[in-house]
Order: sequence, then C-alpha cells, then structure tokens
Amino acid sequence: MSEVSILDQRRIEAKFAGQLLRTLSAELGEPRARELLAKAIIEMAHEAGREFAARKPGNETGANPPDLTDYATILPLWEAGGGITIQWVEKSERTLAFNVTRCRYAESYREMGLGHIGDILSCNRDGEFCHGYNPEMRFTRTQTIMKGASHCDFRYTLPPKD
Repeated sequence: MSEVSILDQRRIEAKFAGQLLRTLSAELGEPRARELLAKAIIEMAHEAGREFAARKPGNETGANPPDLTDYATILPLWEAGGGITIQWVEKSERTLAFNVTRCRYAESYREMGLGHIGDILSCNRDGEFCHGYNPEMRFTRTQTIMKGASHCDFRYTLPPKD
C-alpha cells in the first residue's frame, strides 16, 4: 500500500481532474467533458476493486472472491486521516450497511472549488469499486453528503451462497 492516504490521493487527483475538466470543456463542451471524466474514474474504480480483491489470500486467481466481511476489513483505508466517519448498521458476510456521518472527501472538494464534480470524483467510485472487488456485490445508496444530505447511506449485499 502507498503511504499516501486515500483522502490525500483523492485531493491530488481532484486537482488534476479539475484542470482536465476545464481543458476538455473548452474543447468538447462541459457535458461531454464530464461524461469522459466520469468514464475514466469508473474504469479506475473497477481496476482498484480488482486489485484489492486479488490481495485477499487465496484469491490471487479470482477463485475465492472476497465477501462483505473482507470488504469491511479494508474500509479503514477510507477512514484514514479522518476521511470518513462511519456509523455501523449491520456487518455480516452477506450484508454490510453503514452510514457515513462525515465525509472529508466532500469537504475537500468544496474547499478546492470542485464541489460541483465531487460526485464524479468520489461518490461514483463507491458502487463501481465494489463491482471490481466482487462482481456479485450489490450496492445501493439513496443519499450523499456531497449532494447535501445529513449522511450517506451505504448498503452492500451479496446473494445467498448456493
């Protein structure tokens, strides 16, 4: 793992992404530029999920995909440096439910003047990362701090094992 926290990495990426979006918007128009930025970040999230899954002992070949208990063990990486504050609702092998009550990612993007693309830079990664991590995982969220809610409601599930 890198010594740079995920929060710091996102700040570095956001600075670059903000400039890239401005440059692409001038050439292609803002809607198309946002679409391309979102596509690139989704691809990055999928790849990161696959990389994290491959680190699970016994899953180097993908034969033993991680479950939600495994997923819970990597969440502290996003909490590092006060990145997010989690309030647990449920934690099991097949269900993982929590609320994020503070999001320094959202705060950072707003401070950088990039709050208008914070959902692209961060929120869109959440569900996409889990699909790379374990394609059977299902993710739902009905609200985010980034969009003005009091908390983000993260709900992950895996179908029952056969």
